[in-house]
Amino acid sequence: MAFASALNAAEVKAALDGCLAADSFDHKKFFKACGMSGKSADEIKKAFLIIDQDNSGFIEEEELKLFLQNFSASARALTDKETKAFLAAGDSDGDGKIGVEEFASMVKA
Repeated sequence: MAFASALNAAEVKAALDGCLAADSFDHKKFFKACGMSGKSADEIKKAFLIIDQDNSGFIEEEELKLFLQNFSASARALTDKETKAFLAAGDSDGDGKIGVEEFASMVKA
């Protein structure tokens, strides 16, 4: 689990359990349940760097699809519908990807 040192394992499990079913992922509920929304700006930036698997400086659609697997290798991939909704929620400038500031705003929203 990439976030093991930064987040409470029980909270992460509860957050993942809350979106086991397809099309049940809600980023606001997830960030709150796993404790991420209460983290500092620096900790959120570190989380962004973990999710940005290709180190492009942005989180793209393919990385969002595998978002839950950053918390647990056995977690499911997001559905296309969930991925597109997640991207739309975070992409405030409409460039088709989520930058670090957009990610931080989404986590804290």
